[in-house]
Amino acid sequence: MQWQPEIPARYRDASENALAEMIRGRKRELGDRLMILGHHYQQDEVIQHADFIGDSLKLSQTAAEQAKLRATEFIVFCGVHFMAETADVLTDDSVRVVLPDLGAGCSMADMAAYEDAVEAWDAIHGAIKKHAGSTKWRVIPVTYVNSSAAIKAFVGKNGGACCTSSNAKQVFEWALAGGDVRRERGERVKVFFLPDQHLGRNTAHARGLVTEVDSAKTKKPAQTVLWDPRKQGGLGGATAQALCAAEVILWAGHCSVHKLFRPEHVDAIRARKDGTTVLVHPECSQEVVDESDLSGSTEYIIQTIERAKVGARFAVATEVHLVTRLARAASERGVSVEMLSGCQCLCTTMYRIDQQHLAWVLDELAQGRVVNEIRVHPDARKYARVALERMLGQVAPKGVLVD
Repeated sequence: MQWQPEIPARYRDASENALAEMIRGRKRELGDRLMILGHHYQQDEVIQHADFIGDSLKLSQTAAEQAKLRATEFIVFCGVHFMAETADVLTDDSVRVVLPDLGAGCSMADMAAYEDAVEAWDAIHGAIKKHAGSTKWRVIPVTYVNSSAAIKAFVGKNGGACCTSSNAKQVFEWALAGGDVRRERGERVKVFFLPDQHLGRNTAHARGLVTEVDSAKTKKPAQTVLWDPRKQGGLGGATAQALCAAEVILWAGHCSVHKLFRPEHVDAIRARKDGTTVLVHPECSQEVVDESDLSGSTEYIIQTIERAKVGARFAVATEVHLVTRLARAASERGVSVEMLSGCQCLCTTMYRIDQQHLAWVLDELAQGRVVNEIRVHPDARKYARVALERMLGQVAPKGVLVD
């Protein structure tokens, strides 16, 4: 997350209606030179101005395709920092990506720093080499798209790939089979998954691996282990034996929104006995996902609700702005949608993007000044693109490229 200087008072003091008029005027003036992208978690006041709405990767892919068709010069990404970075990685150098508020970061992405990942990579290899004996082994890194460009580059440079919440299973299969270099007979492959431990753990569990959560219940040896860079001792709080035994090494990161949903919230829905379907995002903990009826990506959640029959009821575990928008549209079709938790499950960093900052950056663009530009270093851009292309070109099934 970066520091955002205070914008001029005339934007801060303007009414929402006045700001909306400013933005619409600048959009007309800039025409196809401008493209505004709006993430699903954005507030309605911002989303109304978006040319395209979607998840982070879907938006970046759309931007890359549409920018060429429209000869777009400026992409204003109403999302968070890592999303703007991904847009910069996937678009041509001629396209300039702007983030309206530099303070709109992502706590999950920030939990995995490049230097910590490199240190962990070296320590993991050292520990396994020392304790693995004659066993051949290889570690393949995988990162969720909700990560910095530096982490994507780290993964791409070390033979790994990105994944989304909808294709994590396919990426895991690719990695455990050896990635771009097929696994040799007798060779063991481990996945080093960053930065969201919950998506990694849920994906491992769905594949049939025994996670730490499963092990606590069944006493079977865990096939996943958590690496926490904050823990002292050189091995991220793990033991060399656990690292050697694990098939998946999970980074100790999480989404601050999805962590708020708890098993007791599911229990409360079940206690009503009214047929409500519990629908959750796989960034929730395994305990929540295990108790849910359905789990899937943001796009899966949206499509499930949009296809529901009249009278269906859903309790949804994801960000409040999206759930509120889904509930409003669903109610018109006789479908009930509510938050799984009664707490305010808000992405506070996404919420930093508002009409005030959007109007400001558009005014600056109209006057020939590009502010808050997000530009990924060429070396990081090169390898981050490799990680993304491994997923897009070789791993993800056609049409399954959403977060």
